[in-house]
Amino acid sequence: MGRAAEILGVTPAFLRNLGAAKLIEPQRSAGGHRRYSRYQLRLAARARELLDQGTALEAACRIIILEDQLAEALRINTELRQNCDHHRPDNARHRPA
Repeated sequence: MGRAAEILGVTPAFLRNLGAAKLIEPQRSAGGHRRYSRYQLRLAARARELLDQGTALEAACRIIILEDQLAEALRINTELRQNCDHHRPDNARHRPA
């Protein structure tokens, strides 16, 4: 946890607060130390940005969750469109909508 806090320029308490808010739940080492993934560190960095802008912790966590859900929905949408285009006959691909 100390190294993760150092990388992000935050305190270990900040990371614990993100865990308490259920934004990130780090894995635990055999010795009980918190281990953060790169993805979790990106979420924590985004939370820090929002808090620095004056956003409350709970609101920041909700914003981050919604941003993450939107990104995933857009990724799935793109994938589905590509699959749909791939299976469409050639003459249907170029028809105007």
